[in-house]
Amino acid sequence: MPGRSGPAIDGADEGGVYRQEDDYDRGMPYDPSAYPPFAVTVDLVVLTVRRHSLCALAVRRGESPFQGRWALPGGFVRPDEDLTQAAARELSEETGLRVHDPDVVPAQDNGAHLEQLATYGDPKRDPRMRVVSVAHLALAPDLPAPKAGGDANSARWAPVEELLRQDGYGRDGEQAAPLAFDHAQILADGVERARSKIEYSSLATAFCPTEFTVGELRRVYEAVWGVALDPRNFHRKVTGTPGFLVPTGGTTTRQGGRPAQLFRAGGATLLNPPMLRPEV
Repeated sequence: MPGRSGPAIDGADEGGVYRQEDDYDRGMPYDPSAYPPFAVTVDLVVLTVRRHSLCALAVRRGESPFQGRWALPGGFVRPDEDLTQAAARELSEETGLRVHDPDVVPAQDNGAHLEQLATYGDPKRDPRMRVVSVAHLALAPDLPAPKAGGDANSARWAPVEELLRQDGYGRDGEQAAPLAFDHAQILADGVERARSKIEYSSLATAFCPTEFTVGELRRVYEAVWGVALDPRNFHRKVTGTPGFLVPTGGTTTRQGGRPAQLFRAGGATLLNPPMLRPEV
């Protein structure tokens, strides 16, 4: 329409759909100053099983914004990093863990499963500026006490049900407060991802040491799902699922009682039949 202001409207494509032209369509050079700046971060939902509870790594922020509040570990993506490299670096800095190479069987010591979880881009999620976070989920066996780094002045493993309490999280008598940013939502999404994936994949073994017993694997399922499972029925299911577990030929008495057979993760990535989560 003559005299109309704003971007031009391109003609209909073969499907008869009109679309608005952008600078690339018009052959115009890209001008970064024409767009508001924003940053990209990675946030980590690091889960492990400690004392038969599903725990997540939490750090107390040492700087603004949300100084003094508990949060998930993470940080800004550096100019020379892709997202996976940034997440792996943050994981190493916060926990000392390397990312496990899925092509290496059995898993190397001190390795963790790492996968992309979701992207969070609410314009108001960070009061400093527009920040888009690409969250990652990391799973590893029982881990030692963490050491704080970066802008965190303390770090700890905390049961996920405590971190996600409606009135917020606090420790040692401090006033409870919600996790910083939108980290409560990110944590909840990560926990649900873990709970659902161990139904149909072998991901539960990522919480176990390289060699483990069926009883230790059962306690992983119980901790992640928050339910009690029948030991005999569980043993029958996991040992009868093709490719899930492979006997190592060894035994252990670390659980007390009679020697228990040791297994390692098999080559299967998808479980057939799946390990369905009990209804609670």
